[in-house]
Amino acid sequence: MYKNHFAYPTKKVILIYFIWWLFWALVQTIVLHRLGLSWDSAATDASVTAALLAFFCFDLIAIFRYYQPGKSNVFYRFVLVVVMAMLNAISFRWLMTHVFSEGLAHTDFIERSMPVRFILAFLILTFVSLLSWMWSALQDQKEQEKRRNETEQMVKEAELAKLRLQLQPHFLFNSLNSISALAGSKPQEARKMIQQLSDFLRGTLKKDDNKTVTLQEEIEHLNLYLEIEMVRFGHRLQVQMDLDKESLALQIPPLLLQPIVENAIKFGLYGTTEDIVITVKTYIQDSYLFVQVKNPFDVGQQSSGRGTGFGLSSIKRRLSLLYARPDLLLTEENENIFTSTIKIPQVKPNL
Repeated sequence: MYKNHFAYPTKKVILIYFIWWLFWALVQTIVLHRLGLSWDSAATDASVTAALLAFFCFDLIAIFRYYQPGKSNVFYRFVLVVVMAMLNAISFRWLMTHVFSEGLAHTDFIERSMPVRFILAFLILTFVSLLSWMWSALQDQKEQEKRRNETEQMVKEAELAKLRLQLQPHFLFNSLNSISALAGSKPQEARKMIQQLSDFLRGTLKKDDNKTVTLQEEIEHLNLYLEIEMVRFGHRLQVQMDLDKESLALQIPPLLLQPIVENAIKFGLYGTTEDIVITVKTYIQDSYLFVQVKNPFDVGQQSSGRGTGFGLSSIKRRLSLLYARPDLLLTEENENIFTSTIKIPQVKPNL
């Protein structure tokens, strides 16, 4: 498994190596002195041993940061550790007999201890190799998790964008049909509706990139939509808003209320010639922001899709994607009143 780049050790890693070298040299000096060597010989022996081990451990880690053998090539790791342990023993023997030979009185001890020194170096290098493998596996796992999360995020964003794109033409076609109907008989109202539609769509484009907005902003955007619908339906449509002042500062996903109110208008006004009143109420309860939309409907009207049409189903799906919960949109029919209730947890959503 080749790495994309060579990872140089940080200052913290270098400091750890230096502390380890001092500790190892100190311990070995004490041990060798107890075995009968003088303090000078023991200190020289321990310093050279610790320095060589630190050097080969550093090289081993550097190699494995550049190249990590796969599961099917573990033998390569074993061979590399054996070779480095042998090089460590050979280097120690050469340094002690050529570089630090002056005044050295334990040459025989060095010769007898070479097998032990090789085994000790092999064990330490094996331990370092395992640590390197575990670190690499952990980093790979984190990278895979990051890539998986990024992929899931992209899929989620794509689905949310698709839902928004599906909602906009649905409303846009209705508005254009209304403008067409008004153009001949009421041109002033048609021009007014075109301007309102332009303001509404401009606000929609600005909100598409936002993850959450305040309820105050969402209500202001909803009012733009209601102004358009009031041009369409005139005095037949009345909207009453009962808004908790504290709730206006809370966060809500953008463009969430318009489809719910559109659903209320559709099933409240369509199929009847009477005036209707749609109620929008907000309140706070148990760390949730509740938004409740009520509309009357004709009990005798056969609307099998009422309350389960595209508007509400898309909102339910969107809330599920954002908050990983399927119970944030509730609907209820009581006599001739249909109620849609959304509850928004006041925590940061997943998107």
